[in-house]
Amino acid sequence: MSEEKSSGTRPHDAAVADQLNKFMATGWADTPLDGLKPAAGAAIAAQRRKKLSAMYPGQVLKIEAGPLKVRSNDTDYRYRPHSAFAWLLGMEAGDATPDAVLVMQPTADGHESTLFIRPRSTRDTEAFYRDARYGEFWVGRRLTVEETQTRYSIPAAHIESLESLLAGKDPLTLADAGFETALSELRLIKDSFEVKEMQKAIDATARGFADMVQVFPAAATRQRGERIIESAFFGRARLEGNDLGYETIAASGSHACILHWIRNDGDVKSGDLILIDAGVEVDTYYTADITRTLPISGKFSDAQREIYMLVYEAQRAAMAAVKPGAKFKDINRAGQEVLAQGLAQMGVLPVSAEESMKPEVGLHRRWTVHGVSHMLGMDVHDCAQARADQYADGVLAAGMILTVEPGLYIHPDDQLFPAKYRGIGVRIEDDVLVTDSGFRNLSAALPTHPDEVEVWMANLLR
Repeated sequence: MSEEKSSGTRPHDAAVADQLNKFMATGWADTPLDGLKPAAGAAIAAQRRKKLSAMYPGQVLKIEAGPLKVRSNDTDYRYRPHSAFAWLLGMEAGDATPDAVLVMQPTADGHESTLFIRPRSTRDTEAFYRDARYGEFWVGRRLTVEETQTRYSIPAAHIESLESLLAGKDPLTLADAGFETALSELRLIKDSFEVKEMQKAIDATARGFADMVQVFPAAATRQRGERIIESAFFGRARLEGNDLGYETIAASGSHACILHWIRNDGDVKSGDLILIDAGVEVDTYYTADITRTLPISGKFSDAQREIYMLVYEAQRAAMAAVKPGAKFKDINRAGQEVLAQGLAQMGVLPVSAEESMKPEVGLHRRWTVHGVSHMLGMDVHDCAQARADQYADGVLAAGMILTVEPGLYIHPDDQLFPAKYRGIGVRIEDDVLVTDSGFRNLSAALPTHPDEVEVWMANLLR
């Protein structure tokens, strides 16, 4: 009887016989990655690390990619590294490994960086076929240490050597006060590489919106049609080798009034609007964030158009406020003023628009509870740890990328509005780059004016 070995990490796996273990170690060809090239963002990432180095002279810095996260029992979510980690390396999705750590050690003229990884489980180990969480037979090939150095133009080492390197040292980590804030603030201004990647994500998202419109007829004839629409967008992302930046919102009818409706299990009815908030994430982790509110039938009703046009004008006003030197809060105020005035004219606001716009009043926000803008980049709500004086209370600068997204939501049980408007939710969201003279709408390829929306949809639904 041959000796049996433990199966590894999972209690339900069959035991491994010693003879099988020995047999698995034989007969394998060497499989180097021929033609491996540096990642597209590796060179500019080195410049980013120099900026961070200058902020922390003499300090050891430790930036963790983060571990796998359990979805259920022993199954994990798809892995995605921390955005700051990926940004400092120019990391691409196919190369990211759980538990990796970037260490920056001080030198006389800055910092020396080393990337610690869990490298490929080569055939001279048992892990390649027995480790269900990290083994190559289970989750695919990872880069070796040498391949990682080539790919990211940075010294690399096995993660097992990290502990000894940091022994007796007290590095700054993302959990330390101020460090993640500094990284958020460094990422506020996008470099040329980032702008290009953002445009790629936005263009891919626009193609996904077109695919969704084309399945409206099918969605309207089946139960849970929202999921048909959602799946069309995910299909486009995957068709082009991408992922989603966040869970798609496909909110038909009154579901559009639920700001983060991601269940997407509702029916789709021909006379309703559908609010779709979706974004493709490209290999470099940059994501779009676009919302369109579209008539399922291809035509807006009079009541739908009335609410839609109020949001449309609010977005135009908010976009006009986007320019270098303006305050970030100016975007929100410009959009909110239009919404408040429109609500007052409709007779549902119990005070004047001017009174409602006072911070201590804000009654118009019953129908528009979220802000009109946020930063966008590697995170859909990017640079969130930046200090208020650099972001929420800060000043816009060329190179920032942000959303402009006013919305108006009239719940079906809201008796302050006439019945014909109840259950209508509208949001229009575009992704804009602050330029030296104003802004550039990176998502302008997707129409927003209702007349243009109807023509665009008609061409897709032929």
